[in-house]
Amino acid sequence: MAESRAYHHGDLRRALLAAALDAIREVGPGALSLRDLARRAGVSHAAPTHHFGDKAGLLTTLAAQGFDLLAQTLAAANDDLLEAGVAYVDFAVTHRAYFEVMFRPELYRADDPELLTARERAGAALRSGVAALPTGGAPADTDRDALAAWSIAHGFATLWLAGALPHRVGDSPREAARAVLRRLTT
Repeated sequence: MAESRAYHHGDLRRALLAAALDAIREVGPGALSLRDLARRAGVSHAAPTHHFGDKAGLLTTLAAQGFDLLAQTLAAANDDLLEAGVAYVDFAVTHRAYFEVMFRPELYRADDPELLTARERAGAALRSGVAALPTGGAPADTDRDALAAWSIAHGFATLWLAGALPHRVGDSPREAARAVLRRLTT
């Protein structure tokens, strides 16, 4: 119970978010319940409602955090589209609970300003890598190229997480993604 008391001293919001990520890893975002979340955090069943309003509010916060983390991850690739794609796949595998929430807009408030800002930051980081690609004299269509790059990296990540890729791709999601994505950048 000492841990429970610490949550009441300014750390409850963070504890609830951490408990939510744990629950999502176990049961997925659709099956998450605020009552179970409160139990996991060792607080009253009203505590999550006080901080997030409802399940959609909680998942909106998690989605915004996930997009912020993804933006940081992609920015670290320093405009290298191949490395951004690898980083995207690594993010999906390493931060699977966030990833499973971020791309399920039916679960959260997709029009939330903080979420929209975080999503735009992640998109800008991806477009930055695309804009750095040589165009070979052709007119650049950064938005379309970014959509193509995102679709491929996201598709690969989703297939990896589902265990739907052939075994011959190997055991490392980073190396498997690098081998596949390299075909697009060479």
